[in-house]
Amino acid sequence: MRQLDAKLEEWLQGFNAQVEQLKAAGFEPTPITAREGLANLTRGFVEAGPDMAVCETVVPGKHYNVPVRIYQPETMSPGPAIIFSHGGGHMAGSVTVYDPICRRIAAACERTVISVDYRLAPENPFPAGVEDLLTVVRGAGPALDRKGIAHNGHWILVGDSGGGAMTASACRLLQHERHNVAGQVLIYPSLDYTMQLPSIVENGSGYLLEKEKIGWYFDNYFQGAENRSQCSPLYGEFTANLPPSLVVTAEFCPLRDEGIAYVKRLNDAGVEAQCLHFDNMIHAFLNMEALVPDACARFYRHTAEFVHGLS
Repeated sequence: MRQLDAKLEEWLQGFNAQVEQLKAAGFEPTPITAREGLANLTRGFVEAGPDMAVCETVVPGKHYNVPVRIYQPETMSPGPAIIFSHGGGHMAGSVTVYDPICRRIAAACERTVISVDYRLAPENPFPAGVEDLLTVVRGAGPALDRKGIAHNGHWILVGDSGGGAMTASACRLLQHERHNVAGQVLIYPSLDYTMQLPSIVENGSGYLLEKEKIGWYFDNYFQGAENRSQCSPLYGEFTANLPPSLVVTAEFCPLRDEGIAYVKRLNDAGVEAQCLHFDNMIHAFLNMEALVPDACARFYRHTAEFVHGLS
């Protein structure tokens, strides 16, 4: 029997009531409200992360010079650094919104984390964000060198939701070139831009991230004649050159089935991949840590184990 976490269920009841009132009043989402909503959600439920050395720089690119924020935890272990792409449906989120989450990832994994401030839609539609992530993957080494930060020239790509989509897209594009990607962690990722799998309908209403909102995100992200199936990481080429992967899924997330299917496709291609599934959880639960601290602690613990296993 499906049963939502009790604290999440109580919070969702109030949240959904507010949403219905807004819809009845004729509310229409905008990029600004999307960005404010994610920022307020995270600010309300995620406390400041641990203290550590933080600096910022810019990674020069062909299309755009990409700002990044770099985290160095007090305790460091040898191995690849982490390149993090935040979520937000390709429209929302920022390095500032995700600062506490990046600090937690850096501290748990004992690795340098490079948080990517990629361009957002609708001002910068597909493929701007993916191009920015590729710029950072290819230019992270020189950027860290300029800051005097030690590294081994190898990277673990991590992203949640839309950032997970970008991470998977980048890994797909990089699989036939020397790229030094040692692994990827996809956190309730968006992998099917055609929205075909059953969980989109099963969990598409009442669980924070709704099917209607996902479609709105995608319509703002794809503004040309793109083939959304061909752009979807789930339907791309899978070879043994893809990196070892950890994919996080949540029972009540509309993107759940995409993550599960992606792991199967990786395994079928001979890639080491595992699914870390969270019963009773919804999409974006890392941004709601105060409500579900045990689930978040489990995520950080397992992610650290995966990262250390790649060393």
